[in-house]
Amino acid sequence: SDALGGVLYLNPERYAPGDSTAVDAKAGYFSNTLGYEANAGFKTSGDKLKFLARGNYAAHSDYETGDGQRVTNSRFQEWDLKTGIGYREDNYKGDLRYNLNSSRTGIPEEIGLQSTSKEVTELYQAVQNHILSLDNSFYFDNSSLDVKFGYLFNNRKEFEEHEEEEGHEEEEPALHMQLETLNYDVKYHFPKMRNFETILGLQGMFQINSNLGEEFLIPDATTTDVGLLATTHYHLDRIDFQAGIRYDHRNIASEAMHEPGSKEYIAALERSFNSYNGAIGVKLDLSSAFNARLNIASGFRAPNLAELTSYGSHHGTNRFEIGNPELENEQNYQLDLALEFRNEHLEFYTNAFYNQINDYIYLNPTGELIEEDPVFEYLQNDAELYGGEAGFHFHPHPLDWLHVESSYELVIGKQGNGNYLPLIPAQSILNTLRVELPQQEWMGKSYASVSLKSVFDQDRTGIFETSTTGYSLLNAGVGSIFEVGSAALELQLTGTNLLNKTYISHLSRLKPDGIPNMGRNIMLSTRIVF
Repeated sequence: SDALGGVLYLNPERYAPGDSTAVDAKAGYFSNTLGYEANAGFKTSGDKLKFLARGNYAAHSDYETGDGQRVTNSRFQEWDLKTGIGYREDNYKGDLRYNLNSSRTGIPEEIGLQSTSKEVTELYQAVQNHILSLDNSFYFDNSSLDVKFGYLFNNRKEFEEHEEEEGHEEEEPALHMQLETLNYDVKYHFPKMRNFETILGLQGMFQINSNLGEEFLIPDATTTDVGLLATTHYHLDRIDFQAGIRYDHRNIASEAMHEPGSKEYIAALERSFNSYNGAIGVKLDLSSAFNARLNIASGFRAPNLAELTSYGSHHGTNRFEIGNPELENEQNYQLDLALEFRNEHLEFYTNAFYNQINDYIYLNPTGELIEEDPVFEYLQNDAELYGGEAGFHFHPHPLDWLHVESSYELVIGKQGNGNYLPLIPAQSILNTLRVELPQQEWMGKSYASVSLKSVFDQDRTGIFETSTTGYSLLNAGVGSIFEVGSAALELQLTGTNLLNKTYISHLSRLKPDGIPNMGRNIMLSTRIVF
């Protein structure tokens, strides 16, 4: 339901090749935040069983802007553990993964006390994520079945400054939320019939949100999703068709929040949302080097719990958010066209899209203040999003080591009444020159790159949204791999915002406070693989 504008697809780390073992370790230093990071991993694979484990720890001080000031309380500490066990035989493949991520993150609100300490101070959030997933694939004579289960436990605590007479214990969080999510995904791949490949699927989610602290941002609630889908892929020599249909249902049930009659009172909520959608796409190979893609699709997104029921200061975003219990489904109709040309010297692509969204949900600034935070409310209006991207990659032969790349991105968002939508990124151009040197006897592959990202002024803004001045950021990096006995040693030196530009991104949550983004940052890292 939440994938109206696209999907974030995460690939887990691969296991070691069969009958092999690998150990690696990496350390890095970051000049801007005086930060450091350490990472180590181990993985081994036999004929059927595979195992891996990886740990990571990072700590950073307050970041420094281009004008030399540190953003108070932007420091954070984070550690992460990943493990996995895989098993494979002729008719079955299984993958069990567990990930624990724990962080203590300061919440910046101003440029005040200058410090290089890495110990977080109030106001800060302490977050733990436990993610457990099981991926199963069953192979039959001419078909297969994929069954995936996932469980996520998110434990979020927010610690605020308070006076002793308020009765709080020193380590008692003001905001304490727990979110449990169970996902399932079942897909059956039918036997291939002539040129058709067909999949039938069932996907869903069950989610429980619980509040354990004194403050509430969203109420206790349960959310249930279920979706049925079918897709088919038709192959010909130079043309491919793909089509799909889908039905989705979401139910949200929340408890009342705050005292009846108070300004903060949010009534209990019981809402259901349904939608039918379809898509059809075609890929045409116009020649061996030139192809085109055309897709027409509909989609939907049901409002989530925060959009329906929020009422309170969201310190993580420095704003007071007010939900809207009357929100309806977002329903979109999208057309996109992609052209791609590729030969041994040049790659060129251009993509254009138009997205008509009925009842688009967006967070709109009202221009008011509550508890010194700017007020944002969830509104709904018909809208259109359109734009595209274009770019090229030039790598002339026989100069295989030389790469010249450039890309341009544009998104425009408008409400049905002609007003611009808030929080839309500015158009930008990224130009990159990269050199890749071939492997030598004593040295592996080496590279050097320099890039310039130019972001335009953003003056297509919402009613209570201010414009943002454009900027350009110069980045560069070098790296190489050296052979040390049976080990490989990789050294990298990269720099971002090398000219130490003072700038503010249009989408920065610190923009309303006038706080710039990070200045120059030099990163040195080394990695060894056994």
